Amino acid sequence: MQSQLDQLKELTTVVADTGDFKQLAQFRPQDATTNPSLILKAIEMPQYEEILDKAIRENSSKDVDGIMDYVLVLFGQKILEIVPGRVSTEVDARLSFDTKATIEKAKTIIDLYTKLGIDKERVLIKIASTWEGIQASKELEKEGIHCNMTLLFSLAQAVACAEANTTLISPFVGRILDWYKKAEGRDFSSAEDPGVLSVKQIYNYYKKFGYTTEVMGASFRNKGEILELAGCDLLTISPALLSELAASNTPIEQKLFEQKASEMEIERFDLTEENFRWEYNENAMATEKTAEGIRVFAQDIRKLEKLIEERMLALHN
Repeated sequence: MQSQLDQLKELTTVVADTGDFKQLAQFRPQDATTNPSLILKAIEMPQYEEILDKAIRENSSKDVDGIMDYVLVLFGQKILEIVPGRVSTEVDARLSFDTKATIEKAKTIIDLYTKLGIDKERVLIKIASTWEGIQASKELEKEGIHCNMTLLFSLAQAVACAEANTTLISPFVGRILDWYKKAEGRDFSSAEDPGVLSVKQIYNYYKKFGYTTEVMGASFRNKGEILELAGCDLLTISPALLSELAASNTPIEQKLFEQKASEMEIERFDLTEENFRWEYNENAMATEKTAEGIRVFAQDIRKLEKLIEERMLALHN
């Protein structure tokens, strides 16, 4: 009997959500995603100190920001030695409301990958799903730089990303659940999980109206959420939950179907900047969780910068 992980791979592209590339091989994912929090967690491990030292040595003339970019790309390079597909590398969250700066940072990251001999087709640039971030993705996609829109919690954000022709979106299942558990003071079954329902709504909308943007459920809190989204384009899963799936042989059932979605009665969202901002503002969960996610990623970037500064001093003394 196949494991649940192997069964899931027959229905959905499985992506590993980690910066700890030494864990990847055992799960054989197609792609991998990273973010500042995951990179921070990895770089604090002794076995990854060599990557930080390499970034500092090879960029001695650059400032902390330049070294940070190289650290992120070195982790991506190591990941791409293991996964056959793509790696997602995130733009500095502090640029989430600056379209021009986001575009410039994305190009810097792609240039670094190119210098390491890595084709840009194997890299997804992760950008927060603010209006400004989505406009940056629109311009980057025109130039052949593919984007993964993250910190996405609402249909308005998802529609704007699809209209921008972004390659992929990462709706955050678990963080939506966190908000509703706190707001309503109760738990939810996997079938009624608000995060799961949000991804199903977005998936069905995309397939109904023929968008090519891929849907990748992310930020899972439990295995049940993952199994409820079997059939989604992609799912990015932490090593702990990948291990749970690999350890079980219980049969799983496909939950999402492109053909069924295309036949559904779904009202089309009239996307304008004004409508986007209004609908997004009306969604308290989406506005709060996006803002919180940006703050947390920014905090972890500052921690990474501090680690780099401390390591630079240690190496120069």
